[in-house]
Amino acid sequence: MKDETSNLNKDIFTDRMEHVSTREGYGKGLLEAGERDERVVLLSADLTGSTAGNYFAERFPERFVQVGVAEQNLVTVASGMGAMGKIPFANSYAVFSPGRNWEQIRTTICYNNQPVKIIGSHVGVSVGPDGGTHQALEDIALMRSLPNMTVISPCDAKEAYKATLAMAKTDTPAYMRLTRDKTPMMTTDDTDFEIGKAMLFYGEAVGKADVGIIATGPLLYRALKVARVLEEKAIKAKVLNLSTVKPLDGEAIAELAEQTEAIVTVEEHQKMGGMGSAVAEFLAVHRPTPMEFIGVDDAFGESGKAEELLEKFKMGEGDILSAVERVMARK
Repeated sequence: MKDETSNLNKDIFTDRMEHVSTREGYGKGLLEAGERDERVVLLSADLTGSTAGNYFAERFPERFVQVGVAEQNLVTVASGMGAMGKIPFANSYAVFSPGRNWEQIRTTICYNNQPVKIIGSHVGVSVGPDGGTHQALEDIALMRSLPNMTVISPCDAKEAYKATLAMAKTDTPAYMRLTRDKTPMMTTDDTDFEIGKAMLFYGEAVGKADVGIIATGPLLYRALKVARVLEEKAIKAKVLNLSTVKPLDGEAIAELAEQTEAIVTVEEHQKMGGMGSAVAEFLAVHRPTPMEFIGVDDAFGESGKAEELLEKFKMGEGDILSAVERVMARK
């Protein structure tokens, strides 16, 4: 059963559930952040509408900088604006930022600990027909390796909205990854969000369960559906929404491992270096636990329909179920 304390969408498992892209939630959150604080500025690299920066740009043209197709310049200018007291948000596709400009992010932003918020849109194979060159599957690995960098992967549009407002209040670098396609709206206005905190979305907070599933991003919805299927089979599952990949909520992860003794991680990212790797690194030191990983297995994406690609690259509900069976056999 879904955790009632998390205040999830009452229509979460029905056909009435709304679908909105996480980039849309970010765009509206950025507009709200700009209205609350005049220090908030937006920089874009010729992809303003595609990354939902158009709401802010139209409302605050004097606080919008279009740098053109120059992603290295994008973050370098943003760093300078941060040093001068602004709160810069820098928009692009994730394959370009942080993909193309990682060294500039490292040296001008993280090394100097500037409060730049980097927004990488169009992540994962669900970008679909744009093809493998535009499907960012390595961005978590790139960004979580950088000192001073916070890494956020919202599960839906409402969480992206809340995360944007929260990032605008921080004075350190942050990265948020966003989807192109519309995804299930699992949370509500009343669902809590805090940078650095994981939240239980399914299962009872207290007591043992058979397996723990840790998911990040919109694939969390598939994890929740799998948990329902497991419940019908008399298998207790707990599902943790890990929307902040860095800093990691070690307390919540350790507690889940203690309660279940078997963990499956779910993400639309390369298995290597992603959220699952971060969880494994933590548990290897603090609470060694059998694990299975759902994600892309050392491959590039390709052109196709989003649903077909998620299945082809083994991120479907059946794949999560199989991972649960494998990890429980190793308990």
